[in-house]
Amino acid sequence: MMAHLKLASSPAIAMLAAAAAAVALFACQPANSPRGVVDRFIAAHYMAIDLKAAEPLCTGLALDKLHEEMKLTAGQPIDASTRKPIIHYKLTAKRESPDHVEYLFRATIDVPDGGSFEKNWMITARKESDTWKVSNFSEYD
Repeated sequence: MMAHLKLASSPAIAMLAAAAAAVALFACQPANSPRGVVDRFIAAHYMAIDLKAAEPLCTGLALDKLHEEMKLTAGQPIDASTRKPIIHYKLTAKRESPDHVEYLFRATIDVPDGGSFEKNWMITARKESDTWKVSNFSEYD
């Protein structure tokens, strides 16, 4: 039993499990849906820390915020040596209209060798023509 607990707490195993869960979640959401684009944004922005991958998913204020983050993190490479967080998030509230949907998530963020903390994410998706994009995002405690 102890070997199982040690194996399950391995950061590599935990990251693999989180990635598998994310893939399963994304498979349930149509790509061009408000929740589908928001889940892909979360995967790129918060999980992979890949702002370039998040860029085509954004518009308006969200795109402006992303570009500002890019400026602030320029020259700080995100590579295999970067301690990427293990993130679990759940939807806590949703408000929708025909052309936009606001989501509120509660995220638990585990940083390998760096502790754990929680954040609230408010992410809005807006329909532009026939495509859903993230139009705003914010986080708070």
